[in-house]
Amino acid sequence: MNNNELKLFLNKKADQYNQPFFIAADPISIPHKFIQQQDIEIAGFFAAILAWGNRKSVLNSCNTLMQLMDNQPYQFCLHHSKKELQALEQLKHRTFNATDLLYCIAFFKQHFTKYPSLEIAFTQWMNKKDETVENGLIGFHHYFFSLQDFPERTRKHIASPQKKSACKRLNMYLRWMVRSNETSVDFGLWKQIKSSQLIIPIDVHVSRVAKKLGILTRIRNDWQAATELTTYLKKLDSKDPVKYDFALFGLGVMEKF
Repeated sequence: MNNNELKLFLNKKADQYNQPFFIAADPISIPHKFIQQQDIEIAGFFAAILAWGNRKSVLNSCNTLMQLMDNQPYQFCLHHSKKELQALEQLKHRTFNATDLLYCIAFFKQHFTKYPSLEIAFTQWMNKKDETVENGLIGFHHYFFSLQDFPERTRKHIASPQKKSACKRLNMYLRWMVRSNETSVDFGLWKQIKSSQLIIPIDVHVSRVAKKLGILTRIRNDWQAATELTTYLKKLDSKDPVKYDFALFGLGVMEKF
């Protein structure tokens, strides 16, 4: 396919999968259970961080966590009791365990005691001229681990471009929070980050399809690969390059392209 044909093809696939039916089997279904912004932000964060492995397993773990938080994640983070925290110790998803979860809760309690939204945890590190969210992700990583005596093991669950990571899960989370909710899939809650600044959430499926289409050459799925692919996608849509996450993921997972 030439560039025009590829653009038409990817636009068609993005429109095909960026639809409400996409929600049910995807981790984004977890924050869609809530209405209050803070609940959506916290549930979405956990859903993104736990989005590792089989999607059914991810949803099971996320639903269990929400139940343990009485399906009120915001209130739970602010007002939990010691007994309620102890109940969380049963949750484990792959290498994410109670130590990691309890630290996340502690971070949210400190943050939401001071701020009404998680958006500022990313945007306060960004500059007006930033073309991408790279500074926001780096700053968030440092901010997240600013609590005293944080568990070193939890670092592996919160990625950073500074570590050359593709930051797949955090980029997916930012897509959920920032992109327009016009099709009722993403939320469009955050207004201080532009859709044009987002980076494609790259995983093995997105990477494989992109390489097959000839729009990604880098072998490793790292930060450089994510920015390389996003740069190409901006040629197709400069204002909303990450909409093609739906196309590439849909082709890779649902169509086995």
